[in-house]
Amino acid sequence: MPSFLLVLFTLFILLIFISFLFLLINYKKLYSRPTKTSSFSQLIPTANEQECNPDINTKNWDLHKIRLYKFGRSQYKGLTFFISSEDRIYYLSEKGTKVYC
Repeated sequence: MPSFLLVLFTLFILLIFISFLFLLINYKKLYSRPTKTSSFSQLIPTANEQECNPDINTKNWDLHKIRLYKFGRSQYKGLTFFISSEDRIYYLSEKGTKVYC
């Protein structure tokens, strides 16, 4: 009889241990966080992003000309330049008037 109780007690302890391991593994899977968060976009745009987006400010004159003729507008040194229907380059002043270059 005592050996039967010993076996039963050992099985009970083993069952508790396996249950604890199962819960521990599932807890780690549910609440694990990624090591690197990407909540912010890249602060410095790549050359391809700058070429494909005319709204990104640039100081590169050649890139500005490429974007201006490709999209009809480009931002250069804080100002947005446009191309008119007569192929003239202009920007808008603070009052909203066109200033041709």
